[in-house]
Amino acid sequence: MKDNSAESDKKQLPWIVETLLIVAVVLAVVGLLQAFVGRQYVIPSSSMEPTLHGCEGCTNDRILTEKISYYGSDPEPGDVIVFEGTPSWNAGWESPRSDNSVLAAIQEGLSYVSLAPPNENNLVKRVVATGGQTVECQEGDPAVMVDGEPIDQSYVLSPPTYPIDPTTGSEACGGQYFGPITVPDENVFVMGDNRTNSADSRAHSFDEYQGTIPLDNVRGKVALVFYPFSRIGGVDDPEIQG
Repeated sequence: MKDNSAESDKKQLPWIVETLLIVAVVLAVVGLLQAFVGRQYVIPSSSMEPTLHGCEGCTNDRILTEKISYYGSDPEPGDVIVFEGTPSWNAGWESPRSDNSVLAAIQEGLSYVSLAPPNENNLVKRVVATGGQTVECQEGDPAVMVDGEPIDQSYVLSPPTYPIDPTTGSEACGGQYFGPITVPDENVFVMGDNRTNSADSRAHSFDEYQGTIPLDNVRGKVALVFYPFSRIGGVDDPEIQG
């Protein structure tokens, strides 16, 4: 007499194996897409208002970045980028990984398929100047100046979040006067659109890169907001330099 339960187990095995293979393939494809095409991030703060929304206790924007634009070319002024902070940007940053080595390994694996955040301090700002350009803003300047010319600042939050001391800065500068800073080759100078509430390249000008970000740290160009649904839409990259 045949054992029907044994035959049933044999019939179930191929289905289980097929399901596991499908899941493995899907995860592998997602991992490859994140490595070479782009990934999602959550906006952590309000430093990019009004372009990107983020605040404590609210529904922060979820964004998609893409890497394809930077295959064979570099970020341009006006681009909104996600990047890994250099050491001076990482003061106070805490790793999202568990102290438990097993859980940390699981979290690291999940990060490759966007189910956990990457283990690095990712930030989002707008490129204002690139390698070789000189950026500054001094008393009397009509805007942030790059190579002596004012940039377009139509995307900047206005009125500013915080008051500006007119003896040390101006609204045109987005806060205190700064520069001149000549951006090193293979680096970019970045600023938040919420100028008075953004600890950007200006705040890190004391470091080895003068506050700029190496191109190797750039993780992608912000393409669009995909959540919340009320804010779905592309993210502009205007030509801010004339």
